[in-house]
Amino acid sequence: MAGAFTAAGASPVHAPARLMQRLSLAIVALALVVGVAQAAAPAGARPAPAAAAQPAAAVAARPDGAQVYARWCVHCHGSGRGNPGTDSLQTKYGGSVPAVLLERTDLTAEAVSMFVRQGVLSMPPFRKTEITDAELAALASYMTQRRPAAR
Repeated sequence: MAGAFTAAGASPVHAPARLMQRLSLAIVALALVVGVAQAAAPAGARPAPAAAAQPAAAVAARPDGAQVYARWCVHCHGSGRGNPGTDSLQTKYGGSVPAVLLERTDLTAEAVSMFVRQGVLSMPPFRKTEITDAELAALASYMTQRRPAAR
């Protein structure tokens, strides 16, 4: 029965090894063909290097601090009742400073970054896999903007 699945005279044990050998040769041949085709293409026909397109992509991908705040912060630090971060800060400061973070004028970018990365009181720390360094910089900048006082 094993002979039905292999070439005449081929051992079923050696079939995977032969398949891997043929596959390796096919990959090498494909790499050579692609390399030769790229080398032979006229300079104008080649795509621009990725580095040349990167500045425009970097500008488009720049994080927006307001969006980061809306995604990660507003659920605990928004205005109104029922926001645990705001409620905790109201209890801690007793109204001597605003409990809503966006109303604060005493926060620095360094303080925001430290609180986000290390956590404080009941606030957990946020890893770089959750809020990237670029997003954190945008968030800190957004949170430390001086806004007109609420009336």
